[in-house]
Amino acid sequence: MMNNIVAVLGIGIGATLVMDVWTLILKAMGFPTLNYAMVGRWVGHWREGRFAHAHIAKAAPVNGEVALGWIIHYVTGIVFAAVLVGVYGEAWLHNPTWLPAIIVGVATVVMPWFVMQPAFGAGIAASRTPAPWASRLQSVATHAVLGVGMYVPAVALQA
Repeated sequence: MMNNIVAVLGIGIGATLVMDVWTLILKAMGFPTLNYAMVGRWVGHWREGRFAHAHIAKAAPVNGEVALGWIIHYVTGIVFAAVLVGVYGEAWLHNPTWLPAIIVGVATVVMPWFVMQPAFGAGIAASRTPAPWASRLQSVATHAVLGVGMYVPAVALQA
């Protein structure tokens, strides 16, 4: 049991690191990327009962929002890894294959599309952004990379 928990932690952290490298590449190529301080700002406003904003960047800053955002980002990666293992079982953990990781990675796009983007003021699936389809495609690609990122550390843990 403890080995499985450690494996899920490693897979989640590794997947999030892979996603962060992808995000750095996108940013270097001039694509807009998520500022995790905005995630911290969003979560920081929860204690006031505020769960949605017209435009998260215009919301009042929250103390520690950068650190909070990054912590939430990595915890979310760990939760997604736990979902992968929960759906595909311990057998996948001991013999990882790429397809389940990609499926779960892509499926996790429901979080930004239906939770975060609407709560940040961008609308469902980025519908209120200047280029919704470009945003959607970037989200799917990023979450597919997250899936690859779950597969790679799972294989590394087997080595």
